[in-house]
Amino acid sequence: MSILFQDALFEVRGGIGLITLNRPKALNALTLEMIRHIHPKLDQWAVDPGVKVVVIRGAGDRAFCAGGDIRAIYDAGLAWKRGEGDASAAHDFFRGEYRLNRRIKTFPKPYVALLDGIFMGGGVGLSVHGSHRVVTPKSLFAMPETGIGLFPDVGGTWFLPRCPGRTGTWMGLTGARLGPADLLWTGLGTHMAASESLDVIVDALAAADYGTDGHAAVDAVLEAHKAEVGEPTLPALQPAIDRCFAADSVEEILAALEAEGSEWALAQRDTLLKMSPTSLKVALAQIRQGEGLSFDDALRLEFRMTHAVIAGNDLFEGVRAVIVDKDRNPKWNPATLAAVGRAEVDRHFRHLGADELHFD
Repeated sequence: MSILFQDALFEVRGGIGLITLNRPKALNALTLEMIRHIHPKLDQWAVDPGVKVVVIRGAGDRAFCAGGDIRAIYDAGLAWKRGEGDASAAHDFFRGEYRLNRRIKTFPKPYVALLDGIFMGGGVGLSVHGSHRVVTPKSLFAMPETGIGLFPDVGGTWFLPRCPGRTGTWMGLTGARLGPADLLWTGLGTHMAASESLDVIVDALAAADYGTDGHAAVDAVLEAHKAEVGEPTLPALQPAIDRCFAADSVEEILAALEAEGSEWALAQRDTLLKMSPTSLKVALAQIRQGEGLSFDDALRLEFRMTHAVIAGNDLFEGVRAVIVDKDRNPKWNPATLAAVGRAEVDRHFRHLGADELHFD
């Protein structure tokens, strides 16, 4: 592994293996090269008796990780559509990312994510599957994928249906943003700390005596440095969320929001109407399927879905509108929910045969 690689930094300090995502100007967005360095390091630390805990953080003061490097996927997919090579670079990113998500989910030691600032999309995949998710007053979570023609991936198929009530459906379809109090309430966060105490926490974790129970030792450090958090907003909203997002069709959800009639409900309706119609229908079907899937099968499902998305239109149009041209005016195709037929949704879930995602 090259010592010149600087986008992710690795250090063993005392009893911890410390990962620093080191692209602060890009809000620590996750690249394929970062994935290819982080995964083997986790494999190494999983069996290293000197490493008791893994801690992952983001460089800078704005973000833990704002997502995956979606621009690279866009460029690779467009080249393929122009007949230049194949889509392997895009597929390789998702394959590597989902395998890393599973490595984190199955990691045999405490895995502590310090979520100071923005964590969305791929940044959620680097954190939410670990044992400890430390939020701060600056934490800002979202799964905004339906707004760029994608779907809530990195294990969203599994963790969104397991949020309270229908809040996961609401988050996955609308891209709603959550702060620290609501992250703790949903279970996406596990501990609260002040931003300025994170370096102290890292030092305390490095110096801790882990004995025979590493998780208890981590809990004790985080408890000793906990910060107060305000009241969550979601408990008051959950009854309306559950009423409006219980349906199994996007059209019924929109009708329920219209009938609800509150300022909040109408704002959610307006948000949904801006999203990719295809992504909305696919994401709702995905989340409903996820209720009964294992974690591994959820990731396999998502990998199938990426193939369909790359072969389609809306991801490229969404990335163009939001990231490339930044005109915020995507031209979705199909342009309406009514035009998105069952066959179009179903093609996102087709088995890939020899290309299925494997966890060897």
